[in-house]
Amino acid sequence: MASNKDGYAETVDYDKSLDEHPTDDELDAAVENLEASGFDVVVVDDAAAALAELESQIPAGAGVMDGHSTTLEEIGFMDHLMEGDHDWDNRHAEVYGIDDDAERQRARREAQASDYFVGSVNAIAGTGELVAADASGSRVGAYPFAAENLLLVAGTNKIVDDLDAALDRLENVAYPLEDARAQEAYGQGSMIGKQLIYRQEAEEGRTTLVLVRESLGY
Repeated sequence: MASNKDGYAETVDYDKSLDEHPTDDELDAAVENLEASGFDVVVVDDAAAALAELESQIPAGAGVMDGHSTTLEEIGFMDHLMEGDHDWDNRHAEVYGIDDDAERQRARREAQASDYFVGSVNAIAGTGELVAADASGSRVGAYPFAAENLLLVAGTNKIVDDLDAALDRLENVAYPLEDARAQEAYGQGSMIGKQLIYRQEAEEGRTTLVLVRESLGY
């Protein structure tokens, strides 16, 4: 079942065939291929379990930064990061508490190299690749190398057959929905400015993908 996508699903034209959940066999095959690509994969049943998994992964005292993600909002991670009971160093609050534009931009770049960077992806290829993009690169910039540990959360609705389908999902599901969100939030549309195809993680244990058996995110 497709989610309401913050209400945009009712008004935005997007390819719903690229937003369906895999069968159990397809999910198992995707997990196997993702793990062969070097990603640690955890499959959970719902948003509450996803949040609990993130909490268990991040130790006390760690510096934590996020890349903007509807999925992180939907599972309650952003509320927990900003207001919850934890002993993390909230880099998000530090960065966005800076009034000076140039200083805040410098701090945003430094925060890409946080102990733990938490985000999502726009598509997951059943063949083992991850696809993510944003306008400025402030979200995906940490993914390839900068962050010491990378935690990604995505609904299984983002799993598609292969890399070509994942790129199609980015263009025809994630982009139109994010563009609508940006128009409402910022008064201007979005764009696919910086795009990442994450084919392989060579550093053992660095990148964990939490797959949620719910329709989440764009």
